[in-house]
Amino acid sequence: VQLQAYGGGLVQAGGSLRLSCVASARTFSRYAMAWFRQAPGEEREFVARITWSSGTTHYADSVKGRFTISRDNAENTVYLQMNSLKPEDTAVYYCAAGAQPYINYGSTIREYGYWGHGTLVTVSS
Repeated sequence: VQLQAYGGGLVQAGGSLRLSCVASARTFSRYAMAWFRQAPGEEREFVARITWSSGTTHYADSVKGRFTISRDNAENTVYLQMNSLKPEDTAVYYCAAGAQPYINYGSTIREYGYWGHGTLVTVSS
C-alpha cells in the first residue's frame, strides 16, 4: 500500500485545514487508517484513527472535538479535518495504514505497516 498525504500549509491560529491521504491499493477499504504527527524535536504521536469495518473513529485527547478523521473508500482516501488549530498543532502529519488488512489496530506506531511521506502543517500565533 502506497500512501500520499497532502493538504498541509501555513494557517493562523483558529483556522482550519483539511489533509488528504490517497492510497494506491484497490484494497484500501480493508485497512484501518490513522494519522500521526511529529513536531520538531519530538517523537511521533498518534492523532486519530478509523476502523476498516465500521468507520469507528478514535482521537488523541489533544485533538478531540477539533479534528475529524473520515474515509472515502470509493476514492481510496482518508481525510483529517482540522479546526480551531493551535500553534501546538504545528507538525509534520503522516497517514498510515494498518500492517494487515481486516484488522482494526490501536494507536501505536508499530501497528501500522504503511506510511506516507508526511505533510507539514504550520500554525502561527
